[in-house]
Amino acid sequence: MNTKRKSKYKKWIISSVIILVLAGASATYLMRTSPLPYESVQAQIGDISNNYKFQGNVETKNRQTVLSERVMQVSKINYQEGDIVKEGDVLINSTTRDEIKAKINGEIVNLNLEEGSQVMAGTVLMEIVDYQNLEISIKVDEYDLPAVKKDQKAIVNIAAVQKVLEGTISGISKEGTVMSGVTFFPATIDLSPDSSLKIGMTAEVTLTKEQVAGVVTLPMTAIQFDNNNNPYVLKKGENSTIINTEITTGINDGIIVEITNGVAEGETIYYPKIIAANDFDFGSRRAD
Repeated sequence: MNTKRKSKYKKWIISSVIILVLAGASATYLMRTSPLPYESVQAQIGDISNNYKFQGNVETKNRQTVLSERVMQVSKINYQEGDIVKEGDVLINSTTRDEIKAKINGEIVNLNLEEGSQVMAGTVLMEIVDYQNLEISIKVDEYDLPAVKKDQKAIVNIAAVQKVLEGTISGISKEGTVMSGVTFFPATIDLSPDSSLKIGMTAEVTLTKEQVAGVVTLPMTAIQFDNNNNPYVLKKGENSTIINTEITTGINDGIIVEITNGVAEGETIYYPKIIAANDFDFGSRRAD
């Protein structure tokens, strides 16, 4: 072998060694910096509930608009605006000894006459409002109607006074109202007396659709689906392999899923890690 050929052969060996060293170093670096292909989570015992939410306003169950039934001259007004009256109390006497009585218990508002005045038949004299028996009226979509039942409990959030109250559905209309092509059925919810509530306040009503307690749960991100849309999870098998395990699911709230079969409390479940572009760190140069 002449000197020139030996030199080329030597260079080839050196180049090959350098390439192998660089390849090994690169592989080691990539193995060290590559993100793990799976995330893991442990199955936990928890509660899940699904709810319906409705908007409504605080209203009174009882209101009396006090009218004059005939032409009359008022001789005496027995109560003033803001007074509390009971059913049967005489509100007004006339010069002809007629009496106008309260038909409900409540507070006098919008008093609209004076003693000695003469009024025509049908004139509105005052109103009596029962502030002790309040309710909320909501509109229930016809498709949600099966989940709304008489005597069902409801959670009522009154944001204006920062209160969360319990209510009870007292009635559901048998006649719907069509709005924009959708049929709604009015429902009323009774509230307990609360002096901070005002008629007209906006309320958010929550009704429980379905709920479970003390069940095995997993986040939805841990659930996989096969080509037939059957759910399964990934568990660790022999020799650290990942295997598919069929499961049966119950209800979910959009984040957490009830697992009725296939997973036990405390089991570790794996799921593919979502690799973002910034997970690939190939190093960076730092300016001196």
